[in-house]
Amino acid sequence: MNWNLPNILTVIRLLAAPGVAVMFLYFHRPWADWLALALFVSAAVTDWFDGYLARAWKQESKFGAMLDPIADKAMVVIALVIITGYSGMNPWLILPVTAILFREVFVSGLREFLGAKAGLLKVTKLAKWKTTAQMVAIAVLFLGTGLEHVEGIARQGLTMEQYADLVSQGLADPIRSCGTRGCSSYATLVGLVLIWVAAVLTLVTGWDYFRKSLPFLKDGK
Repeated sequence: MNWNLPNILTVIRLLAAPGVAVMFLYFHRPWADWLALALFVSAAVTDWFDGYLARAWKQESKFGAMLDPIADKAMVVIALVIITGYSGMNPWLILPVTAILFREVFVSGLREFLGAKAGLLKVTKLAKWKTTAQMVAIAVLFLGTGLEHVEGIARQGLTMEQYADLVSQGLADPIRSCGTRGCSSYATLVGLVLIWVAAVLTLVTGWDYFRKSLPFLKDGK
């Protein structure tokens, strides 16, 4: 293995995946949410930089090509498990998350079965958009879980409407409320829409990968 900068960034991203879960072990909420969000976004940014630098500096390697998708999947899977748990097992979240996890496991198993032939199936632009959609959705959902915890503390048992009235009277912090609904509600709603978009892209790319692999699955090939 060549320890160039692109490969180092990939390894850092892989180590950051379990680090997101560790934030909730050593820090209280909402600090855990904010730190997990910052770590996840920072790691996601390296996903673009390591590939760009590897191509620009002609430092592409087999190690990087192998580890890059593993790091991406580890980030996505671990983050989705955490978000699902802290979102109260919302069925509107569980369904797209299940679709994403099913596809990732299925394609990983298919790649393992194909072995060296898996390298013949190139990553498409749609697959890259899929990964981007997943990471943006996860970041927004982390924002929603953090805001929800902050708003719960701020309201102290009040309903959204009662809290909004206090904000309008200047008796509560307006930064913690977005009109008649909590900011977390908007962040969570946007995150859910994005995770559904990501789930659709994930299933489409999974089917495309399976379709392209069919010739290699036939007997005698």
